[in-house]
Amino acid sequence: MSATFSSLSIRNYRLWFAGALVANVGTWMQRVAQDWLVLTELTDESGVAVGITTALQFAPFLVLSAWAGLLADRFDRRKLLIATQVAQGVLAAGLGALVLSGHAQLWQVYVFAGLLGVVSAVDAPVRQTFVAELVPAARLSNAVGLNSASFNAARLIGPGVAGLLIAAVGSGWVFVINAATFAATIGSLVLMRGTELYPMPHATRAKGQIREGIAYVRGRSDIVVIMVVVGVVSTFGLNFQLTSALMARTEFDRGAQEYGILGSVLAIGSLTGALLAARRERPRVRLVIGSAFAFGVATGVMALMPTYLTFAIACIPVGLASLTMMTAANTSIQMSTDPKMRGRVMSLYMMVFLGATPVGSPIVGWIGETFGARWSIGIGSISALLVAVGAAWWARRHWDVRVRYHVTTRPHLEVQYPRRRADEAPARVGAQDAADAQQAA
Repeated sequence: MSATFSSLSIRNYRLWFAGALVANVGTWMQRVAQDWLVLTELTDESGVAVGITTALQFAPFLVLSAWAGLLADRFDRRKLLIATQVAQGVLAAGLGALVLSGHAQLWQVYVFAGLLGVVSAVDAPVRQTFVAELVPAARLSNAVGLNSASFNAARLIGPGVAGLLIAAVGSGWVFVINAATFAATIGSLVLMRGTELYPMPHATRAKGQIREGIAYVRGRSDIVVIMVVVGVVSTFGLNFQLTSALMARTEFDRGAQEYGILGSVLAIGSLTGALLAARRERPRVRLVIGSAFAFGVATGVMALMPTYLTFAIACIPVGLASLTMMTAANTSIQMSTDPKMRGRVMSLYMMVFLGATPVGSPIVGWIGETFGARWSIGIGSISALLVAVGAAWWARRHWDVRVRYHVTTRPHLEVQYPRRRADEAPARVGAQDAADAQQAA
């Protein structure tokens, strides 16, 4: 088996990959159907209403992620995942029944989005850390990359299928189908062999464990830089559901099917990025900064595309850059964190990554309504460029690195770590930064 798919040789991981792929297709179908329902059936093409719906779905990450991370560190992760999958399936079925009954109102969709956000906030850090129990440590980077591939393969399939189903039978049935897909994940978790897992140590019950996780992150400047970059890009740039809906509807006068296709085209680039990530042994902070810069350039170009076709084509490099940034950030943090702290650290990362959405979505929606759909993408481009340049400047100043952008032959961002004495490095950048610097020198 090739290096790209090496984790699939492990039975438990194969089960997880297959079940997650089915459930992810359903999740992407629901996301498209939910936004289209709000935009076209429950409001008069209100970008703000779509932004609020998205915000409610992700706002619980700001409040609950730290506690969810502690749960992931202290309890059986497989049992926690079964519980969250059941809860998400029940909520999807309930929303589907409400829509099919013909009595759905905007405030009710808001409520379901908020409840789904609560469950997802608990699910995310557990899901992120559970993969480390499925494969040996040497294959963790590959497994994380394949998880992203699964998610984006689903994004390739889900939005297009959702668009067709919305046009054929309406949004309600899409929610019902999504509810059924969670049975695949539950089944895969039940069928796993406990003796073939690679259990991580669990944190014992004690006071101040959340504060301990925060202190750990504060002491790791590499993790802080990653969180800042990802947080800014996520706030203003990773609102594809909202911006694609606005562009399809208001700029190109297209329907649900064409909106769904945009999500699938975006996933072509994302899937490519995920497969490349699966081959990477150890991504570093420099890749996060470089891909954030590339994302800013790609989204700027996408915002200027004059036709639906050219806009769709421009989605491909945007998907590649965004997925490269997200996967590099996720893997870099997981591989460099103490296993006993991993759940709490990943919960703080997810708080920044997904919790930024409720802050940014209403703002991006308002910009789209006030200044036009193209500016809803443009604000993400500008913010990504600014944070990437700022992070590169900070790294050069505090980590004593050289950052250069090459525009000839093969444009790329180059980060060089000069060699330094071992006794100087920890004081400057922290233990992990020093290790990365020495490896890259």
